[in-house]
Amino acid sequence: MELSVQLDEKLLVFMEQLETLEQKRAAANSLTEQGWFCLSQARYSMGHKRVSALQFASEMEPLVRVQSRTLQDGATEWVADRRPSETGAAEVEDVGPKEGVRRRAGSKTPSEGDPEDTQLPPRRRDSSPRQDPLKWFGILVPQTLKQAQTSFKQAIELSAQIATLQARLLKTRQELQNLLQRTQVSGSPTEPGSAGRGL
Repeated sequence: MELSVQLDEKLLVFMEQLETLEQKRAAANSLTEQGWFCLSQARYSMGHKRVSALQFASEMEPLVRVQSRTLQDGATEWVADRRPSETGAAEVEDVGPKEGVRRRAGSKTPSEGDPEDTQLPPRRRDSSPRQDPLKWFGILVPQTLKQAQTSFKQAIELSAQIATLQARLLKTRQELQNLLQRTQVSGSPTEPGSAGRGL
């Protein structure tokens, strides 16, 4: 009797996890579809050449990393680790000339003693690798591009939750199968429609 109660409880946990997994998958699919739809709207309003891979930065660094860790009960958990983008002056892209200040013909050279008339160091043209990706497409981007970014961010976080939930679901299923085998070995009668059939 004890084993069959454990079996029923484990089956209830399994079904709850399965239902939660299906809900999160549906939400992630909806967010991804919404993100692609907003992206296509942004391409339509800005022009297909303004929203393409040509605007990507020359150096990119991910702002979100998915990391896994093992919990005390042996289950694996995935976490979306968000790294903030750099803010402030580092985000402003310098589009000035690379070579610095030019001199006019006939002007003094720095060796002739004018301390203020020195050549400036070359300015950096590339944007920061940790810059907000929206800045690649301009300063005033349409609202649909921001909505697409938000949808994709939420979908990434949901994907990590889905992976964690799926690992727990597989662990629960294995425990359920072990309980079912123990029940069959001990000779406890199981009802015709009881737990474990079809697992």
